[in-house]
Amino acid sequence: MPLMFDFPFEELKNYQGITPRPADFDDYWQKGLQEMKSVDPQVEIKPADFHAPGVECSDLFFTGVGGARVHAKLLRPQKTAQPHPAVLMFHGYTGNAGDWMDKLGYAAAGFTVAALDCRGQGNISQDNGRVIGNTLHGHIIRGLDDALAGRPEKLMFRSVFLDTAELAAIIMAMPDVDPERVGVCGGSQGGALTLACAALEPRIRRAAPMYPFLSDYKRVWSMDQGSLAYLELREYFRFFDPTHQNEERVFENLGYIDIQNLAPRIRAEILWGIGLMDVTCPPSSQFATYNKITAPKSMTIYPDYDHEVLPGFSDKTFEFMLGL
Repeated sequence: MPLMFDFPFEELKNYQGITPRPADFDDYWQKGLQEMKSVDPQVEIKPADFHAPGVECSDLFFTGVGGARVHAKLLRPQKTAQPHPAVLMFHGYTGNAGDWMDKLGYAAAGFTVAALDCRGQGNISQDNGRVIGNTLHGHIIRGLDDALAGRPEKLMFRSVFLDTAELAAIIMAMPDVDPERVGVCGGSQGGALTLACAALEPRIRRAAPMYPFLSDYKRVWSMDQGSLAYLELREYFRFFDPTHQNEERVFENLGYIDIQNLAPRIRAEILWGIGLMDVTCPPSSQFATYNKITAPKSMTIYPDYDHEVLPGFSDKTFEFMLGL
C-alpha cells in the first residue's frame, strides 16, 4: 500500500493528532449553539430560476450568527405521501453550492436536498465578520488575531460550522421532512462541514465525508504542508509572527475550529472516503479525526489517489443515504 510522505498505514490507524484541544472547548461550542438558537433565522424561500420535472427548486435564505444572511439551494420532491428523508450538501473551500443538476438524483429518489453556500466564499451568502487582522487569504486565519486577543468566538469557521447546524435544524423542522432521517455529505471543506454538522446537530443520522479539511493543523504544519489549502497558515506566520513567538497560542486557538476535537460528539453513522496520496489534506490529519469517532464508521481507502475524484465514492454515498 503506497504511502510516501506520511506515517505508515498501521500507525495511521492509531494516530490521535497533535493540535491542542482548548481547555474550554466544550463550553465554547455550547455557547456557540446557544447563540445560534437565540437568533431568529427569518427563513425565506423563493422560487429558483432553474426548473426540473417533479422537483421544486428554490433559493433558501436564513439569518445566521452575527446577523449574516446565508443562502442554500433547496430541492424538494413535488409529490410525497409522507415525511421523507433529507440530505445536506457542503462544498469545497472557496467554492459554492454548485449546479442544480448534481442534486436531482437525490430529489428524484424522494429526498429534500439543501446545499449550503458558505458565507464569504464564491457565492451569494453574506460575510459580516467584522474582525481585526489579516483577511486577505483564507478563513482558517480569519478572526485569529481576535482569538489571540481573547475573543475566539470571532473565528470565521465558528460561524460557518454553526451555519451547518442551523441549516440542518431548518430542514428538520419542515413538515414534509422526517427529522430522524437526515444525512450530510461533502468533500474537502465540505467533508469538514459534514463532520461539524453531525457533531453540532446530534439528530443527523448518516454522514459521508470525503477527505475532510480543517483537521490537525499542527500536524499539517509539522509536515511542511502549509501550502495549497493550508497556505494561509504559512502566510500568517510570515506576515504577522515571523519569529513564531505566538506559535503555541496560534495552534491552541485553532483547536477551537479543529474537527478532530468535535469528533467525539458525533452520533451519526460514518462513511469516509480517503486517498492515501493526499498532499492537500494529509492522511494523518484525517485519521486524527476518524480515530476519535466512536459512532459506527467505515472508511473506503484509495491507496493511489490524491485530493481528487475518488472513483465510485459518490455512488457509495448515494447508496449509503438511501438507507436512511
